[in-house]
Amino acid sequence: MPSDFFLKSMNTAHRALLRVTGGRIGYRAAGMPVLELVTTGRRSGTPRAVMLTSPIRDGEAYVVVASRGGDDRHPAWFLNLRDEPQVQVAIQGGPRRPMLATVATPEERATLWPRITADFRNYAGYQKRTEREIPLVLLRPLS
Repeated sequence: MPSDFFLKSMNTAHRALLRVTGGRIGYRAAGMPVLELVTTGRRSGTPRAVMLTSPIRDGEAYVVVASRGGDDRHPAWFLNLRDEPQVQVAIQGGPRRPMLATVATPEERATLWPRITADFRNYAGYQKRTEREIPLVLLRPLS
């Protein structure tokens, strides 16, 4: 499974690609829009930014998958937003907007998960690698 160092390095490389190309490359990945999620560190209290893909939308909500590549541990960003659900999100390089992050209910997940895995089979593979149910997070604008 991916190490914390690897995941942080990939985020750094992604940001460098966006910077070097002036945003012409890097705001779509594997057919999905890329967004920047800013959470509040659950221990440090400081802002923590991560680049994520959003495979689908549910109304106004962007849906992100807390897969961590199929690891048995939740990603740090998920733990952060679970403790403090008020986040900031920048969609494809736009301005950061305040949003509320909610973990999909079992009913929501039952509807959303098949939609995600129908188009993005890698997520189904991640689920097979782990015992934990991979959470889906809905990011909804606050205003």
